[in-house]
Amino acid sequence: MKFYRCEVCGLILEEGQLEDHCPKCNAPREKFAELDPETAEKHVRSEYTNDLYANLIHTVEKLERIADAGINDNLDPSCVKIFTRTKAYSKLLKQLAKAEVAGHISKGKW
Repeated sequence: MKFYRCEVCGLILEEGQLEDHCPKCNAPREKFAELDPETAEKHVRSEYTNDLYANLIHTVEKLERIADAGINDNLDPSCVKIFTRTKAYSKLLKQLAKAEVAGHISKGKW
């Protein structure tokens, strides 16, 4: 499978997705350059991992809502402590996942 990157905005499309203009920035088709095989392979492999990170972020956001509900329930101090830790760890995990995806993007793995 061949992939092409818009030299204006960086959007990557598969060969069959190319149109007369970039769907993101409206640059003409001539502004798309074919990815070399190594970069294309990196793109394909990183799509899977980046989707896993998106799922992780979504799941952690659910944990944060559960933690907020537990904190608001305020049954007793030990319960609140566990929910407070859960919220803190969840926020940390979300930030770590976002930083990793940002790193992937900076290395052309998106």
